[in-house]
Amino acid sequence: SSDLVVKIPAQLRAAAGGEAETVLDGATVQEVLDGLFERFEELRTRISDDDGSLRRFVNVYLAGEDIRFLDGLETPVTDGAELTILPAVAGG
Repeated sequence: SSDLVVKIPAQLRAAAGGEAETVLDGATVQEVLDGLFERFEELRTRISDDDGSLRRFVNVYLAGEDIRFLDGLETPVTDGAELTILPAVAGG
């Protein structure tokens, strides 16, 4: 598995104990997010639905690529890559 920097946006930091980023390991995006939720339980409800899928308005980028256009939660991660969680801004 790989070590990955997870970037936590300002609007989710309160749920992550004020952290702006954290380092986690995993082989896939799903494993990294599972580790994130174990560390910050409150983030789970903010990022994923009850069935474990990402909420509709939450975008996750791996090295700048939207995982929806990759393999979604099954996307393999590479060592040192950056995972960015971006809740879409409501309204438009």
